[in-house]
Amino acid sequence: MQTNPAYSSLVAVGDSFTEGMSDQLPDGSYRGWADLLASRMAARTPGFRYANLAVRGKLIGQIVDEQVEAAAAMRADVVTLVGGLNDTLRPKCDMGRVKDLLTEAVERLAPSCERLVLMRSPGRRGPVLERFRPRMEELFACVDELAERHGALVVDLYGAPSLGDPRLWDVDRLHLTAEGHRRVAEAVWQMLGHEPEDTEWRTPMPATVPPGWLTRRAADARFARRHLLPWLGRRLTGRSSGDGRPPKRPELLPYEALAQPAVDAELS
Repeated sequence: MQTNPAYSSLVAVGDSFTEGMSDQLPDGSYRGWADLLASRMAARTPGFRYANLAVRGKLIGQIVDEQVEAAAAMRADVVTLVGGLNDTLRPKCDMGRVKDLLTEAVERLAPSCERLVLMRSPGRRGPVLERFRPRMEELFACVDELAERHGALVVDLYGAPSLGDPRLWDVDRLHLTAEGHRRVAEAVWQMLGHEPEDTEWRTPMPATVPPGWLTRRAADARFARRHLLPWLGRRLTGRSSGDGRPPKRPELLPYEALAQPAVDAELS
């Protein structure tokens, strides 16, 4: 792998994970690992350009229909693609179709860029996700196979012990905190061949005394009321938090010229 490469452009494709939830800035906008990565790359390469087409809540079919062609047309040096996990969390999920759509996305993006980056998404420990874990791992096996077939890079966040820690996940239990996004940016930075800025990003955080039973139950109740029930309501009615929402950074423009839009925090 090339050491300290000088990539001149980056396009990020995906859902809320790539949009940057829940790495919220003081003005209410979201930053996230893709913005952090772009900032590092821009500091190294004058005139660096960046687009982020990700929209929260998108399924892999929507990513293919709404983002992939636009990303391929930009002919960026680096394209990141993370999608399909929202599909695996649906009550009904046709994994064969999900894998076919992911394959279509990779086949269209790989020839359009110098470096395609795929990911095995991070997984928070806990009982809620356990029922979906076989689907997730089937998706990640497809990611590995596609990467080998098309010469893409795979960032293994799922296998990183640090990213399974609940303390790196927001109160909605589906999105990483600012520290979690920082570690993801570091992981992609290293995978692209840059010198590490944090060699310990995979290392678990120091152990702390876990909260007591009453504290955990109170947190569970708040989570159900504020996040789980609204999320289930959208699933049952076929709605998404991304409905009608434009891409975060729809054009491939110099990084410094782009301003963050103000957005509200909600579960994808």
